[in-house]
Amino acid sequence: MLIFAKNNLDPYIDLLKGLLPEILITHFDIIKHQTINDSLHLYFEEKKGIPEEFSKDMVISHGFYKEIIVEDFPLRGKTVLLHIKRRRWLNKTTQKVIYRDWNLVAHGTRMTIEFAAFLKAINQY
Repeated sequence: MLIFAKNNLDPYIDLLKGLLPEILITHFDIIKHQTINDSLHLYFEEKKGIPEEFSKDMVISHGFYKEIIVEDFPLRGKTVLLHIKRRRWLNKTTQKVIYRDWNLVAHGTRMTIEFAAFLKAINQY
């Protein structure tokens, strides 16, 4: 298992943007990866920055939601599973938990939107 350091990834960002959904590269940190049997597991945590829409409120970090696992395009014959942990914050004024509204998963599936669209398109042939 390899733990990624942010500085080690900088030269590979453009490559990763071509392989992974750009929203993951832009708004999430890759924290580790593992190859288990014929599956590549990539682990992401949402970056620490407070959502812009809540920047005027008094907001504190409030941990993470339960990790979700999303299937993405296979690479080199390996299933790619994206383990995604989203952050949540507590609005100190309203005492409500707040979070970004990500649309990472295609409706009714456990796949990324891009992968679901790809499978739908090839199913037409």
